[in-house]
Amino acid sequence: MDAALARPAADTPDWPALAARARRRRAVSTAFLYGVLVLGSMPIVVPYLWLFSVAFSGRTGADTVVLWRVLAIVLPALVIWSVLRVAIDDGRRARLLEILLLAATVAGVAIVAGPHLNPANWRFLWNPNIADTLKGSAGVGNTYPSVWLAFRNSLALAITQMVLVVAVSTLAGYYLSRFDFPGRGGYLKGLLVLHAFPAMTLIIPIFLIMYWIGLLDTLTGVILVVVALELPFAIFVMKGFFDAVPWDIEMSAMTDGASRRQAFWMVVLPQVKVGIIAVAVFAFLRGWEEYVFVRTLLFEKSNWTMSLYLFWMYEDVMGTDYALVSAIGVFYVLPSIVLYTISQRYLAQMTIGGIKG
Repeated sequence: MDAALARPAADTPDWPALAARARRRRAVSTAFLYGVLVLGSMPIVVPYLWLFSVAFSGRTGADTVVLWRVLAIVLPALVIWSVLRVAIDDGRRARLLEILLLAATVAGVAIVAGPHLNPANWRFLWNPNIADTLKGSAGVGNTYPSVWLAFRNSLALAITQMVLVVAVSTLAGYYLSRFDFPGRGGYLKGLLVLHAFPAMTLIIPIFLIMYWIGLLDTLTGVILVVVALELPFAIFVMKGFFDAVPWDIEMSAMTDGASRRQAFWMVVLPQVKVGIIAVAVFAFLRGWEEYVFVRTLLFEKSNWTMSLYLFWMYEDVMGTDYALVSAIGVFYVLPSIVLYTISQRYLAQMTIGGIKG
């Protein structure tokens, strides 16, 4: 009788041991995941660290002393951050330690890089004739535009084509999602096919078309070209977001007395806000970084964008002055960083073909 009662007790799982084993297994898998992410981000992080360190500290060219010192601080900080994320479950305590780690990292970088700062690398911001000054007697006599003119042209190109892409893709996506018409399936397939074509193959036809209609060497021509190339994928993305909005919501609004237009603006459109923001961000970045068509279709220096300014300043004037070129590069990427920082909360909610939750 006693042996029969004791046998089931011997088979009872050791729950504390199993829980400890599960926690160890989870910690190992999470540490492995963070390790892979840190190693995978190195090919991107290191070049950008090089760009920023040289832009702020370079003096005689591609000096890497500051870069290695910054890496000696940043890399251990990333490892410590990964360990903190794995070892601490308390979210509040983890955030406090992350803030302290960030402050210590920034202070360390300031200590090792501070004495090497060289503000002269940024003199192109207040010297509109920096290119001609650098060329000196070796110059060919051409006056280069101010970086602010190129910045304004890039901003005009990116914002205008962003507005056009968002407006057209939103209306077209809604129409394709809600209305049935002959050829609708073929039109959707055509959108994907059009986006699959390499844009480089269209350079000569687009050049000739721009010449025939009188838009060659104008920002308007480049904007129309970029908008036309971006629209197929943007329309397809917006259609997916509208498909995820239930018909019942729109029908309920119209049943309550709203017109189709009011239901679209006041009920449906807020549901696809994430999609509109995502399309707007990607359209802006596409216009901001555009190089191929501005290089092909723009000739006058007054029409230069930032990509052309960076290319010609490096190619024609500055030669091996990597510090100055790096500073222009950092100035070029700042709007993209600001835009992504503002919109990352919405971009993280984006799912392919719909909205999350």
